[in-house]
Amino acid sequence: MNHFYRLNQCYIIAEIGVNHNGDLKLAIKMIDEAKKAGANAVKFQTFTAESLVSRGTPKVRYQKSTTSPDESHFEMIKKLELRPDDHYKLMDYCEKIEIDFLSTPYDIESAKLLDKLGVWCFKTASADIVDLPLQKWIAKTGKPAIISVGMASLGEIEKVVNIYRECNNKDIILLHCVSNYPCADESINLKVMQTLHQAFDLPVGYSDHSIGSVAAIASIVFGAKVIEKHFTLDKNFQGPDHLASSTPDEFNDLVVAVRRTENILGSSYKSMQNEEEAMARVSRKSIVLAKDINHNEKLTMAHLTLKRPGSGLSAIFIDMLIGKKVNKTLKRDTMISWNDLN
Repeated sequence: MNHFYRLNQCYIIAEIGVNHNGDLKLAIKMIDEAKKAGANAVKFQTFTAESLVSRGTPKVRYQKSTTSPDESHFEMIKKLELRPDDHYKLMDYCEKIEIDFLSTPYDIESAKLLDKLGVWCFKTASADIVDLPLQKWIAKTGKPAIISVGMASLGEIEKVVNIYRECNNKDIILLHCVSNYPCADESINLKVMQTLHQAFDLPVGYSDHSIGSVAAIASIVFGAKVIEKHFTLDKNFQGPDHLASSTPDEFNDLVVAVRRTENILGSSYKSMQNEEEAMARVSRKSIVLAKDINHNEKLTMAHLTLKRPGSGLSAIFIDMLIGKKVNKTLKRDTMISWNDLN
């Protein structure tokens, strides 16, 4: 059975990503704040600029607006790298304060580093839905994988899902997202989560790049088992992703709202709730005599009416009383009971 089906609560990831700005002390402080905010995990990104970016790669629009125009895409990525030993320090710290460490590998060598580190789960970026060699390497580890599917068609997703199934790795979840920072409300299309679940018979989650937390909270209704949200200590920090990220207070509000939403959704089993019982005893109706009746007289509909409180014989039994004889004389407004009948 897929691991993600077994989660009792939505798994909430604080996506630190590259918001540590290459500063290990800042990264550790962010881990602390994510833990306080209620995250189940923090997630970083594992790459080297040399392996990820060609020198002539342009910046996308949001990166142009949040970073220096004098800095190339390669230079921007280069200063956001984490060294291999940084990963060990960060994971050790996460274990110390009891929060899960995750990181997105952007190439096979990075995935090997994380596997050696002992991560419990891999998380792949939306852009790497087309990096089939990376997906195949991860699939062969047998470890759970969270696969973001922003920008992807159903056909592209199917190819990746088939890779995991061919490797007999059933422990995957598809993470719906819109790959823009921030993305527009009209592009979010949370109903796609239902499409993904139905098309691939896999659990689904949501990686939120929108402003605020409404979309992430709403994703719970569509069955999100994992929610990921970018995390920063200050939206005004230099760097490409800070502006579209949540502060610790905002992230905590999200966690609280998600946990409340889970409680609100509750169970699909319909029954009277414990807190409704007192109301039922008062506001429901019982079977009451509409007029006096003599000993051994048969009950007719004319003898009966329905009135509050609901602590007597339930109104659902009224048809069963017609034609029954009473074993005593009873006055108008008496609540009928089975003991009053022959």
